[in-house]
Amino acid sequence: AGVLDAVAAHLVMQRAVATMTPRDVSTTLHALAKCRHHDPALLDYMAEEVVLAAGSFDPRHLATTVWSYATLKVIHGELFSAVAKESIRKGRRFNPQDLANTSWAYATVRHDAPGLFDKVAAETIQKA
Repeated sequence: AGVLDAVAAHLVMQRAVATMTPRDVSTTLHALAKCRHHDPALLDYMAEEVVLAAGSFDPRHLATTVWSYATLKVIHGELFSAVAKESIRKGRRFNPQDLANTSWAYATVRHDAPGLFDKVAAETIQKA
């Protein structure tokens, strides 16, 4: 955890997330979730950056981002709302795994996103 704490501190202090690609952001969040590393300052900062850049995230990165927060049991309403909006807009581009991960994340944190669930249901039926 010492290395993760040092990386987290660096990312927050240097405001480095703003320069990361969506892939880098979602991969970093995935790694934190897999390690069960819960750093409130880093997660809040990363959520703020994702909200600002959600339009540049592709479906996989959107799904991985909310999956990571849900896995860590971090409910960041603004993040989940921004990702829901982009997921609805980009719904046709989601593959079945992204649809499943996104649905699971929203159900896990119990974030109300009815438009998202309608879109996931429609895309699931269409892809079946």
